[in-house]
Amino acid sequence: MRTHSPTAASSLLSLFSVFSLYFFASSSSSVTPETPTITIPLSPLFTKHPSSDPIKTLYYLTSASLTRARHLKRPKSPSPLPKIQVFPHGYGGYSISLSFGTPPQTLPFILDTGSSLTWFPCTSRYLCANCASPSVHPAKILKFIPKLSSSSKILGCKNPKCASFFGPDVQSRCQDCSPASQNCSQSCPPYVIQYGLGSTAGLLLSEALDFPVKTFPNFLVGCSIFSTGIPVGNAGFGRSSESLPSQLGLSRFSYCLLSRRFDDTMESSDLILYGGSGSTKTPGLSYTPFRKNPVSNNTAFREFYYVTLRKVIVGDRTAKIPYKFLVPGADGHGGTIMDSGTTFTFMEKPVFDAVAKEFETQMANYTRAVDIEAQSGLGPCFNIGGKKNLIIPDLTFQFKGGAKLTLPLGNYFSFVRNSSVVCLIIITDDVLGSGPSGGPAIIFGSFQQQNLYVEYDLENERLGFRKQSCKK
Repeated sequence: MRTHSPTAASSLLSLFSVFSLYFFASSSSSVTPETPTITIPLSPLFTKHPSSDPIKTLYYLTSASLTRARHLKRPKSPSPLPKIQVFPHGYGGYSISLSFGTPPQTLPFILDTGSSLTWFPCTSRYLCANCASPSVHPAKILKFIPKLSSSSKILGCKNPKCASFFGPDVQSRCQDCSPASQNCSQSCPPYVIQYGLGSTAGLLLSEALDFPVKTFPNFLVGCSIFSTGIPVGNAGFGRSSESLPSQLGLSRFSYCLLSRRFDDTMESSDLILYGGSGSTKTPGLSYTPFRKNPVSNNTAFREFYYVTLRKVIVGDRTAKIPYKFLVPGADGHGGTIMDSGTTFTFMEKPVFDAVAKEFETQMANYTRAVDIEAQSGLGPCFNIGGKKNLIIPDLTFQFKGGAKLTLPLGNYFSFVRNSSVVCLIIITDDVLGSGPSGGPAIIFGSFQQQNLYVEYDLENERLGFRKQSCKK
């Protein structure tokens, strides 16, 4: 249950007041008229769970993915005052490095296609609760220091970008600025963003985003001074106007996620940002069109990349999924989204049950590992010890336009207990207990995207993919 402490809110707002003193003169950077192609190293990021037990790690990642899925299905709108929900765990994901400020300060960010605001840990007073782990020490979290940047500016309440983020009624939160005021100096209200595994709060800045080939001035970015459970910043690649692709005017972006097995790695692949325009298809890719986002009272649904999933095929049999879960309704419930910020793919229970039933039927010659299911939060799991030939059905997703994606086996089944058990690495809201329904019915997570080249063609409104090794 989420609670809100007036004392905590007052303390946080006091920090905002102190924080505003860190800013001084601003400057602008020169730019060229067209966005070039930019390549950014992309690395798996995983904050190690204290336990070395792989089953407990699977349970943690299952819980983390489910919490993220519940948030995406019923996200909270930005609030003028912080309501902080604390999560005690770390998280899995993929990170990139971005440079902000004049001179540039470089920090790591989670690549997140399920949200739009880019934000970083900010000021020397930044606090992060429940962020400690064997691989992360809160005191060593990299922070952006605004007073060291000549291009840092707190976003004003009358700035159109403030209204774009908070909505047209933001003027009602700017108590010292009348609609007729032309010289309002009040800052845009503090933001609070809830994620599946934590939250963050801060102020919006206008800042320079620096790449080796080009600098983008007046980039809208969040300066977070308090977070829970999230020790690094977030790079928002969603569909709203404040997202990184929207602000940079990208025609498309692509990535290839390295295979990870619940650990850190020093290897990296590439995230490529494309400027300009181009209507041609990338060779070798299968494409499916993006679906128009549902018009819902929950504006967060407008950030998601919806695609139309026609069928889920297990082996040579199509899972019997009710149609209403495959297509989003006017209220935003149903449909499929792509989300690099979710680890394990989430399926609404009727969808999951139809898929799991096919695996259970086609793998009936293996006994169920019910003890591992209870410990890991996954299922179905099967005992395969002593079997000479392991036969697991293919898992294929068929999308609108005829595009088919047959996942590599390691993207949907995981070996546990010294490889004597295999578990389906897809989750539902009844694995760890009942949860809220509504929102996207299927959230296609990063674990299922490993060793896939994925292209978000924004100009032509389509998603492209092909299987390939992501190792350089």
